[in-house]
Order: sequence, then C-alpha cells, then structure tokens
Amino acid sequence: MVLPVRFVLMRPRNAENLGAAARALKNCGLSDWVWVRPEVEDLEPARRLAVHAGDVLDAARRADTLEEAVADCVWVVGTSSRKVEGKRRLPPRAVGEELVARAPQGPVALVFGDERSGLTNAEVERVHDLSAVPTAPEQPSINLAQAVLLYAYEVRVAMLEAAATPPGPLPAAATDAELAQVESTLESVLTTGGFLVDAQPGRTAVRDLFAPLRRSRLTRKEARLWLAALHSLRKRQPAP
Repeated sequence: MVLPVRFVLMRPRNAENLGAAARALKNCGLSDWVWVRPEVEDLEPARRLAVHAGDVLDAARRADTLEEAVADCVWVVGTSSRKVEGKRRLPPRAVGEELVARAPQGPVALVFGDERSGLTNAEVERVHDLSAVPTAPEQPSINLAQAVLLYAYEVRVAMLEAAATPPGPLPAAATDAELAQVESTLESVLTTGGFLVDAQPGRTAVRDLFAPLRRSRLTRKEARLWLAALHSLRKRQPAP
C-alpha cells in the first residue's frame, strides 16, 4: 500500500538536484511530488542522475503556489530552522513517524524551500509545523537532494515499522516473590549439598549464583521449572 505522502519543492533551481531527488524518492518507495514554480527548463541533467527513476521524474506535478500544492493535505510540514511561535519543531525521525501515522486520514506533505534562500516567511507561516536536520553549526545547510533523501528515508523506515507484523503476546513473567522462592530453594539445596559452609559468605555466593537468573527475567513457566528441578534434587540428597 502506497501512503499519500507528498514532497513539495518550492522554486527548484537545479536540474541535478531534481534528478537525484527523484532517485531518492524511488529508493524509498515514494513518488508523489510537486514542483512549485520550478526554475529549471532543461531536464536532461536531471535524467542523468535519476538512475532507474525516470518515471518518478516524469510524474512530478507542477503548481503555481504552495496553497495549490497542498490544498488537499491534512498536515503540512515545512523544512526550516526558524522558530515560530505556535509551531512545533520536529526532528526528521519524528516527522517521518507522524507523516505515516497521519496519512490514513488524508494526504500529508513535506515542503522544501529553494536551494538559495529556503522557504519564505509567508510559506513558513502557511505550514502546520516545522522540521530541521540537526546539522553541525560549522555547516548548517544541506543540499536539496540530500534533504529529500534524508526525509524520504525516515518516511520509509516509519512505513516499514508500521507494516511490520506485531509481536505475539509476551509470556507471563515470574513475580519477585516467585524469584525469591527459587533463590531460597537454591540456597537450601546448596547448603544441604555442602557447597555452602559459612552462612555469610554462603549467602553472598547464592546471590551471585542467582544474579544471572534474575537478569534473564525468567518467565513464570521457567521459574516453576527451576523450582521443580531444585525440589527433585533436594529429595535425592541424604538427610542431614
């Protein structure tokens, strides 16, 4: 099932970026994208970079405004490092997860500004929330095609996680009281068997021996099996 996740590129200027972005989208199983007032005329350089993604490149729709590109969308996120009161600033992973979670309600969109100046103030105000990649301050900006790949990857990961078969129910875990009973029985068997001689060091030895079992988070069934095994050993021990 293809989710209605849309990538919107505002005023793209570089044909190579469009080709690389088309390839990135296809890598991640996405194909819905819109170019708003593209400033690219010759797409031949784009085709050279859109390896096995010429269909995605050709499928790009054109729009005159951001409003036109996202008119049917139920949630729109803009990529910008600016802080705007009332708008959340989400990391890419959270954006991917929420895009996938909201997509069943209707189309959702991720908006990228142009390579030179990013989103305008009006476009930042127009989107619902914002997102930025936490890059190093020495080099904060990211190439447009790289940004598309990064967010497309996060959407892909979120889609795969959402589609994964949910794990089966966990077995009932042993309670602390049941673990204490196993530990106490172990101490009794080791004492009767002569392994423990002095009470205080012996108690420390029991705790150390039992620690791996406690860390393993025994199930109730496993705790009962341990108890049964220890009781069986105790019955076969000679009377003191």
